[in-house]
Amino acid sequence: MVVRMGLLMLALLTLTAQAENIKESYAFAVIGEPKYAFNFTHYDYVNPAAPKGGAVTLSALGTFDNFNRFALRGNAAVRTESLYDALFTTSDDEPGSYYPLIADMARYADDFSWAEVTINPRARFHDGSHVKAEDVAFTFHKFMTEGVPQFRLIYKGTTIKAIAPLTVRIQLAKPSKEDMLSLFTLPVMPEKFWRNHKLSDPLSAPPLANGPYKITTWRMGQYVVYSRVKDYWAADLPVNRGRWNFDTIRYDYYLDDNVAFEAFKAGAFDFRTEGSPKNWATRYIGKNFNSRYIVKEEEKNESAQDTRWLTFNIQRPVFADRKVREAIGLAFDFEWMNKALFYGAYSRTNSYFQNTEYAARGYPDADELVLLGPMKKDLPPEVFASIYEPPKSNGNGFDRENLLRADKLLTDAGWVLKGQQRVNAKTGKPLQFELLLPSAGNNQWVMPFQHNLQRLGVTMDIRQVDMSQVTNRMRTRDYDMMPRLWRAMPWPSGSDLQISWASAYINSSYNGSGVSSPVIDNLIAQMIQWQGNKQKLLPLGRALDRVLTWNFYQLPMWYMASDRMAYWNKFSHPTVRPVYSLGFENWWYDVNKAAKLPEARR
Repeated sequence: MVVRMGLLMLALLTLTAQAENIKESYAFAVIGEPKYAFNFTHYDYVNPAAPKGGAVTLSALGTFDNFNRFALRGNAAVRTESLYDALFTTSDDEPGSYYPLIADMARYADDFSWAEVTINPRARFHDGSHVKAEDVAFTFHKFMTEGVPQFRLIYKGTTIKAIAPLTVRIQLAKPSKEDMLSLFTLPVMPEKFWRNHKLSDPLSAPPLANGPYKITTWRMGQYVVYSRVKDYWAADLPVNRGRWNFDTIRYDYYLDDNVAFEAFKAGAFDFRTEGSPKNWATRYIGKNFNSRYIVKEEEKNESAQDTRWLTFNIQRPVFADRKVREAIGLAFDFEWMNKALFYGAYSRTNSYFQNTEYAARGYPDADELVLLGPMKKDLPPEVFASIYEPPKSNGNGFDRENLLRADKLLTDAGWVLKGQQRVNAKTGKPLQFELLLPSAGNNQWVMPFQHNLQRLGVTMDIRQVDMSQVTNRMRTRDYDMMPRLWRAMPWPSGSDLQISWASAYINSSYNGSGVSSPVIDNLIAQMIQWQGNKQKLLPLGRALDRVLTWNFYQLPMWYMASDRMAYWNKFSHPTVRPVYSLGFENWWYDVNKAAKLPEARR
């Protein structure tokens, strides 16, 4: 009888395992398969024999007052997000692939409802103590109780438990490949340090960490120095070989970018990426450039691009009407700005999936219409009948046609001209709003935009504040309009999109416009359901792109289709550059090149 019961239990366990189809893997990909095989030795875009050593000095704008990237107040020091390693890490020459770092491998259900991750027994924190499964479970609990609200919303009902000293089990509230892989990249923090500190509070001294660098010297608000961990346990892992080559990385803070630029030319720091077309065209000249002491490089970049937008806070009554938002956009004369101010350097943003196949660049196809048709009454008619393109001008600075269109839209929305001022036809209240700007930015475009709005009778007040105030006002959505950077999306990431646009995240600082739309919620929910299925994601991404652009939640500004950088000629880098990154962490100090520089600049 006992034997029979044992055989029956074994049969039931076997059937359960077959039903779940349990798998094991060393690496994962959101879509398709990982590029690098199990026995890979290094990424293709690194030099595995790159020498270690040397120092590099970089710059940062603004100031900082703490060392906790996850604090809910204050400004964290630059690079503090990289203090901690995660279970898995990504590569920079493929979208959405994950390779083991602290982890060795993972055993998981084929629907990604759960996973058991084995930790590399060599994994250490900087004080030499082992990284354990309890640290992973503790970190997740810390983020769930003291982290940002959107994290708690995504992972409500999820549990992470240490089931062995080096094995952690992740059980999602509902199956989701993307949510699981996102947890694989959660920083692993030491319980021994963080049980005595709140994740939401700033830190006045660097925390115990486990990454390739640690903070060794600083002066609060002025500079911070990262030193390479010489006995870093993961230095020779395939994901790290050939990377993290500098002995020290110092960041000096500047309050003004023009001051920072002059400091770079004088040799105060070593490497600079340039975002100002005018600077690039007119100021990267002089004897240090002529003698090749400073190298100036421009590389075309056709991958998914970061794009810049002006965000309307649609929770403010002045921007609640779509017609008003469209009219304001018609006053933004990109063609003139690009020619007169930016030396033709920029391309106009026209999609939230810029430079990818998920951008809606044609009329909606049958698959998109199936998605959008049932929600037609809640959508602008242009979604179905037009291809979105930002308004264009002839670039002469007198954009009469677009301003006439804007005038009609504002009148139709109930804002009429009274004398030289646009006022509400019912209340007489003027159409006036504030543009919030960081004081250290390059804001040549603001005055022409303001002037065009004045021609419409619209008053745009300009408020420039330091980065600390920008951050605080962004967190509380205390602004009418402000510039925002939309990070490149190689594919429609459901988790990222819901934080930025879903109704459940209305209070998220990422949902800058304050959007709450059942249509958007529906599309994002389907994206989450179909993560990993490119056939399903393609029409979903394009459909969402149409809905977002035609609702004018943000005014499209521009993006740069190339990377511009300059550096003192004492570095070398691999011949292959990663597709999705500048790859500076793969560079190394070249003693032979440095020897040719003036002694003070080596």
